[in-house]
Amino acid sequence: MRPVFLERLAVTVPEAAAAAYEAALAEVCEATALFAEPDGNFWHVEGIRRAGAGEQTLVAALAVAETATGVAARLERGLIPAGGWLARNRAAFPEQRIGRRFAIRPTHLPPGPSSGRITLWLDANLAFGSGEHGSTRGCLRALEAIARRRRPRRIFDLGTGSGILALAAARLFHRPVLASDIEPFAVRVARENAKRNSVHGLMRVCRADGWRHPAVRAGAPYDLVTANILARPLCAMARDLARHLAPGGEAVLSGLLATQSRAVLAAHRRLGLLFKSAVREGEWTTLVLHRPEQRPGA
Repeated sequence: MRPVFLERLAVTVPEAAAAAYEAALAEVCEATALFAEPDGNFWHVEGIRRAGAGEQTLVAALAVAETATGVAARLERGLIPAGGWLARNRAAFPEQRIGRRFAIRPTHLPPGPSSGRITLWLDANLAFGSGEHGSTRGCLRALEAIARRRRPRRIFDLGTGSGILALAAARLFHRPVLASDIEPFAVRVARENAKRNSVHGLMRVCRADGWRHPAVRAGAPYDLVTANILARPLCAMARDLARHLAPGGEAVLSGLLATQSRAVLAAHRRLGLLFKSAVREGEWTTLVLHRPEQRPGA
């Protein structure tokens, strides 16, 4: 039998172009990931697809990313054997315990003792967005801290990816959660994970570009917003967040290197949101901001 191969696609681009190029690769890849270079100015974007699948779609998507960002990225390609890839991926994805409340458990493991933790089941095929990344871990720890002092009613997860933060919020607060992502693949995966974790009755997932969706606007004002994306889009959407966050509401923002957190904080402070706390996981920082019950000077 002839061996089957998967293809690894990768680009390295400035931070401002990372989201656009991730979206391009996601058009044809079954999984994508972002990694910051050590200097924090460039990002490595990569994905895995079936070799040769959707080549015309890939070419068109990369052209759109180049036009939108003005960055002409060199695409790196490489074949990897499909045989054993899933096994290696699973072996590298054991159960993770995060904070005091959460356990992230891959679906290939049998049910085990939870030790009183909230167990979130995720597929090892989708290890990106599985809780291994420092920004995701920071968000989960921030949600745990929020749960110790309040139970928000209206919750929105912007850029949900695998849905892990929306899943965590639904399980932790037992409240309805709206989750959105710009990528159709992410929307499908998040819905599957909602069913897998038996929160599909609480978790609604829609495809949306940032705050531009009737369901997103209709659900406002939100008592809690989570957004684990990138520093630049967080700054660009600061006004929308401030407009849609309820008085007394909190926002958990991540996808930030420690060196980027000041700029993100400053963008939101200018719009009346205040710093509440920060969670650090390695080189990654998660910010928790809040809107005062009454704006200063009001």
